[in-house]
Amino acid sequence: MNTMNDTLPTGAENTMASPARKSVPQTLQWLIRREIWEHKGMLTWVPLGIAALMIVMVIVVALTGSNATIQVDGVQTSVAGATIQLGERQQQRLAEGIAAAAPVSAAPLYLSLAFMVFFYSLGALYDERRDRSILFWKSLPVSDAATVLSKAAVALLGIPLLIIAVELVTSLILVTVGMAALAFKGINVFPQVLAQPQFWLGPLKMCSLLPVYALWALPTVGWLLLVSAWARSKVFLWAVGVPVLAMILAAWAEKALQQAVSAGWLIEKFIGRLLIGVMPGTWLMAGGVAERARDMDVAANTWGPSAAFDLIYQSSWAAVATAEMLWGAVAGALMIAAAIWLRRRREEG
Repeated sequence: MNTMNDTLPTGAENTMASPARKSVPQTLQWLIRREIWEHKGMLTWVPLGIAALMIVMVIVVALTGSNATIQVDGVQTSVAGATIQLGERQQQRLAEGIAAAAPVSAAPLYLSLAFMVFFYSLGALYDERRDRSILFWKSLPVSDAATVLSKAAVALLGIPLLIIAVELVTSLILVTVGMAALAFKGINVFPQVLAQPQFWLGPLKMCSLLPVYALWALPTVGWLLLVSAWARSKVFLWAVGVPVLAMILAAWAEKALQQAVSAGWLIEKFIGRLLIGVMPGTWLMAGGVAERARDMDVAANTWGPSAAFDLIYQSSWAAVATAEMLWGAVAGALMIAAAIWLRRRREEG
């Protein structure tokens, strides 16, 4: 119990111990802060470490990449010489490409987002039973619903928002280093890039996709919280093993028993949603949306890189109106409700 008290800053325990004087939003705010305090190592050092590594690698390539090449309008140009020769139209197209790619230049951080949300959700309710800190938290007059919802909020909104912020700052640094390296070679595209509307709108569009991510990831987070609240041990095995076993049985029924079971549909629409919904961009696989997203190359070649980015953005919001997104969100909410019910009845692993 002393260890748990040590994780709270001065005054936090007293604040949480008197929720009668606190509104529901204030209680959730303190619970979310508690989650951040308990997981500040993962939430801070993982994204910052990845970002620092990417920046160092890009700087090293910018300083030593004598064999690097750039490709504009299908024309490949070597940067081995003292200067780079590009026409005015090529420079403009290069600026458009940089402006369109700027918001996702540090895309590996989004991969880390999937792992962070997955493992945070998987251990959110199991860990507190394993170390018996749940006894301390249940001694406070804070409802199980508020506790579980705060953990879901961190997984669906808190961690993604943090990663988006780190990714956008890292992308800005990477793009600046790249353009500085080009300027050193005689191609100064700073004015053209800064004049591109996409350069300024891109980060805003990325932030506005946060609700899309939260809705799409809801069934995965709900499933992981449900397993975290139910399993007494080996939570990873239960969370991954059950869907994989269902996939194997579906494939067996389809092939061996000649049953009218579409294993591919089950894997994509059911099992995939339970396991990979936390991966950003997977909502583009939703029915009726994937076809639009596949036109990205056509849009890029016809109207430019900014049009391709806009197509992905529009397709992402179109996915919100699909039945797959809506039913998945309902299923995720029901699984979170089940996790609340289980936490109310289990105190230790």
